[in-house]
Order: sequence, then C-alpha cells, then structure tokens
Amino acid sequence: MVGSGVKAFSVGTMAGINPPIGAARFVVRMARAGRLDSVLATDHLVGVFPKAAWDGEFSPQAKGSPDEQFDFAPLLAHLAAGAGRVQLGVGATDPHRRHPVLLAQTFLTLAHMTKVPPILGIGSGERENLEPYGFEWNRPVDRLEEALQILRAALSSTGPMDFSGKYYQMDGAPLDLTAPPGRMPQIWVGAHGPRMLELTGRYGDGWYPWEAMSPDEYARRLGVVRASAVAAGRDPEAIVAAQMLSIVTARTPAGVQRLLRTPSVRYVGLFAPGAVWARCGVKHPFGEDFRGLIDLMPHRLTKAEVREASAEVTEEILREWLLVGTPREILARVRALADAGLRHAIIFPTSALVSGGDAAFGYGVVLWLAAQLRRAAPDQE
Repeated sequence: MVGSGVKAFSVGTMAGINPPIGAARFVVRMARAGRLDSVLATDHLVGVFPKAAWDGEFSPQAKGSPDEQFDFAPLLAHLAAGAGRVQLGVGATDPHRRHPVLLAQTFLTLAHMTKVPPILGIGSGERENLEPYGFEWNRPVDRLEEALQILRAALSSTGPMDFSGKYYQMDGAPLDLTAPPGRMPQIWVGAHGPRMLELTGRYGDGWYPWEAMSPDEYARRLGVVRASAVAAGRDPEAIVAAQMLSIVTARTPAGVQRLLRTPSVRYVGLFAPGAVWARCGVKHPFGEDFRGLIDLMPHRLTKAEVREASAEVTEEILREWLLVGTPREILARVRALADAGLRHAIIFPTSALVSGGDAAFGYGVVLWLAAQLRRAAPDQE
C-alpha cells in the first residue's frame, strides 16, 4: 500500500524549456489528459547537456542548441491557458538572478492565470547559470534564507514592507498584488543539506530535492524538515514532501540494459556528485569534491572530454543515481519512497533522450505510474 494513512499521492512531470514551444504545450496537454497533478519547468540560462557533443551520435533527439532556453515565467503564463487544474511551476529558480520581490510578483501574477496554486520552486543556485554571467554566488544559503523571508512576507503583504539584511534591503516597499482565493503560490525549496532542510521546514510549503535517495535517507531528511517546521510553530504535515525522480525504463530487462549503454544516459551519470561515485567505489572524473549538477559547466566541455568522462560511468552509478528498471520495478521503487513519506513525485523519463520511441514509452510509463499510485491510495481503495 502506498503511504499508509495518506489521502492522496500526486504525480507530475517536467516540461522542456527548449524551442519549439509546442513541445511544452504537448506535455501540458498530455498531463491534463492523463490526470497528472503538476508540470514543472526548469530555470536555466545554459542547458545541462554539452553543446560540443550535442549531435546524433550523442542522441538522435539532439536538435538545435541545448543552450536555447526559454525564460520560465512567460512560458508558464503561456501554458496556463491550457493547463486546467494541473499545477504549473518552476523547479527551481534561484535568488541570485531574480530578486525575491520580483519572484513574488511573477507568481502572484501567474496565480491569476491558473486554476490552482502555482509552484515556486527555489534553491541556492547552480554554477552554470551564475558564474559565466557575473552573478555573485558567495554564501548562497545565507542569501536564500533572506530571500525566503522576503518571499513569505511579499506573498502575504498587507502593507509596505521593510527589510534590512546583508543581501536585500527594503524601505516601505509596497506590493499590493494578491493571489485569488485558494491560489496562493506554494514555495517549494530544493534542499539536500542540513541547513537547507531546516530552512525548508521554517519557510517552505514543499520540499523538492532532486538528488536520488534511498527510502531510509528520504525519511531521515524529511524528518529534519518536519522537526524544523514544528520548532517554527508550523504544521509539518502541511509541507508537501516532493522529489524529482529521473527514470530509465523499458519493457524488458534487456531493453533497460540497452538504454544504460547509450551515450546520453551515461552522460547523465556525471550529474551525480563525487560522493555518489565514491559509494560505488570509483572517483568522479571531475574530482572527489565535485557536487554534481551544482558544479557542472557543460558548455565548457569539449566533445572529447564528454566522451572520456562518460566512459567512466558504470552501470552501478546509473542504478544508484536514477530509478532504473521495467515499469513494475520502477513502481516498486516509487512505492518504497511513498512509504518513506514521499507525497508528490515529479517523474521525468531520462530514457526520452535516447529516441522518439523511448520518449513515447517513457512518458506512457509516467502516466501508468500515476494511475497505479492513485489506485493504491487508501482513500480510493
């Protein structure tokens, strides 16, 4: 049984922010028709895939430039017209490029275009979106803490705001825009470390990690979030326990093995931090202290560097970092996380990178998983 005592389990997916825009519209239509609960977009200036290696050899799906990235705000506004009751959001932005008051204004505006509360996912930032453009990334968690304080105040402001911090200052700053009834934007925090988890419990409406975790580790970190919420006088059960889950799936074990050997899927193994590689008994090609996607600078990698680094990715690393298996094996993994406290899974079929057929099958599995998990919810049994 999924999540004993739980009234509902939610499933969402990701929409790409690369042209053409029709691709994102298709994902939203699919989500609505398939009764998914949410569609999130990322917030990048640079893509996570290396431009130097973005060709048919890397993936038959490679078209255009991976660094062509839509701005999430107008994209979500555009998608809102066809989203129905599917929650739209960003997963995740940062407070370095976007002032928290502007983020509040953006999502309060979006709340007037949607039928349900939009999701404002926020984290401490990633190197690729900041360093090349001259954005400061010093003490990012300190800056995020101030940003979360401002966001909470701005979303519920009833008068001019004052704030005196190290990174942000406001002096009688008005923000009179309000959300329609029942559509207050939700703040989901992309947290992994102890301090970020504590901030999630203190200020967040949701916890949205993207790193892979065992069910025991998920439960442990969720416990930190909930303990922080209790200490702050908040309802710990009101915080949405979410997670980004990247899946590699095929109909048969042999099909899964085929996917694990492809260049694009092997490259995704480089997203795993050095600590994950160390657990698998090997050293990350970018260094033992490499923090994964947070530190990755894909646009600076040469094709040879991508090929050499990807060649070091083992099957064990991929199985440690991704949810790998047949649909029923994936379902069992998600149910185990649900029993550990997961309530809203954002599932992306990484195998969609391999071919159009694998993309269609992968998204079909996402819809199937949603149906299975809904069917297993105690209030529907």
